[in-house]
Amino acid sequence: MVPTTLKLPDELKERIAPLAQKLGKTPHAWMVAALESEAERAERWEGFVGEAEEAAREIDAGGPVYAMDDVHVYFRSKVAGKKARRPKAVKISRSR
Repeated sequence: MVPTTLKLPDELKERIAPLAQKLGKTPHAWMVAALESEAERAERWEGFVGEAEEAAREIDAGGPVYAMDDVHVYFRSKVAGKKARRPKAVKISRSR
């Protein structure tokens, strides 16, 4: 572990103490858990954005696209436990 200093506004420190106590944690442990949670959330967001950018590149390169309504019907059927045909790719006009 690496020690660090974190200066908190008094009001925030006062809010953290009872929250930590309710969970049976020290304020320090509560803050470490909160920072860990936020770091994981930010990393997941970066991954989501990266996947979206990759998908956009694939579409720009001529990859398949699907009609939203067809995809919704497919997923609703799958969730309901019904047999479902995969949607077919549709052509899109590429005006650039």
